[in-house]
Amino acid sequence: MAETGPFRSPASAVQIAARLLCWSLAAAMITAAVDASLGPRAGWWGVAWLLPWWLFGATALAWTVLRAREKTAPPDPARLRAERLGTGRLTAPGCRGRE
Repeated sequence: MAETGPFRSPASAVQIAARLLCWSLAAAMITAAVDASLGPRAGWWGVAWLLPWWLFGATALAWTVLRAREKTAPPDPARLRAERLGTGRLTAPGCRGRE
């Protein structure tokens, strides 16, 4: 039975880190735009403005490490078999599977 959950393979961990990277950059850019255009004076704004930028930096580092680990991992036998068959699919011709 296949594993379930968000970290069932290194590829999914890389995808989650990449999505978090994009969303944290978007949040950082929004807070920078708010800071530049509105200039909030609230005491908590200094922390709220910097938090997405720190998250972006940490996520970029995590994504880099996960992506490097993914690139150096041994190839998946199912993917190699599909490439050898020339089908581009992860199942052999005539086999039923998720496509």
